[in-house]
Amino acid sequence: MGTLYLVATPIGNLEDISARALRTLREVRLIAAEDTRRTRKLLAHYDIHTPLSSYYEHNKLSKLEEILASLAEGDVALVSDAGTPLINDPGYELVLAALDAGCPVLPIPGPSAPIAALSASGLPADTFLYLGYLPRKTKPRRALLQDVKDDPYTVVFLEAPHRLLDSLQDMLDVLGDRQMAAARELTKLHEEIFRGRISEALKYFLEHTPRGEFTLVVAGREGSKERWPEDRLQRELSNYLQSGESPSSIAGLLAKESGWPRREIYQIIIRTQSKDQ
Repeated sequence: MGTLYLVATPIGNLEDISARALRTLREVRLIAAEDTRRTRKLLAHYDIHTPLSSYYEHNKLSKLEEILASLAEGDVALVSDAGTPLINDPGYELVLAALDAGCPVLPIPGPSAPIAALSASGLPADTFLYLGYLPRKTKPRRALLQDVKDDPYTVVFLEAPHRLLDSLQDMLDVLGDRQMAAARELTKLHEEIFRGRISEALKYFLEHTPRGEFTLVVAGREGSKERWPEDRLQRELSNYLQSGESPSSIAGLLAKESGWPRREIYQIIIRTQSKDQ
């Protein structure tokens, strides 16, 4: 019985693939690929000649027996068209079937557009909520935004370019004018990350036609309590800093108590620590 490897592949720049991923793609008996044309380009770039089998949204159930038969004979790799398998890509049913058949299922980690955008967004990344693509129609999209309106977590969405302006307007109407980042074409030639308020993003993309797939990172709800005076915040910060907690954790805790935005508290902590060094 073989192993099913979930192999992350580049989301743009072909150099963003690990040595382990390349070795695995060379050694498995079969690669199940969401987009065989795109995967062939990757394999050709690295001179890999492993057989390919298409595995995408509309054939994922009919292909299960074929791939399980290959697993019975040896190792199989699953790749999506780009990034990490199963993250908004087919593969869930295959993973369940492989596990039910007693096959080991192992990840070969690597690129992921939501994680890449989150890490570079300038927004808190220690707790976040990933919700995939926003609904296409206005009513369900606004309903989803309403559901997360009061959550304190950073929220990550995917969005198509032709729906971006409508989605930004709905975010502004439902969530208010929060900080956000809009990342497009990550790791590619025309990579761009816009950072600012939702209203500023809406204005920017009204003037610059949206192109490429977008990952949207939106700040969680800021505390609604009465804001502490700055001298009180500084005193509490001093006490917390002596506890040895990380700046991110301290900022999160104090944001809940003080009415100050987490991002501002974090920046104060970093400035304070820089002065003390």
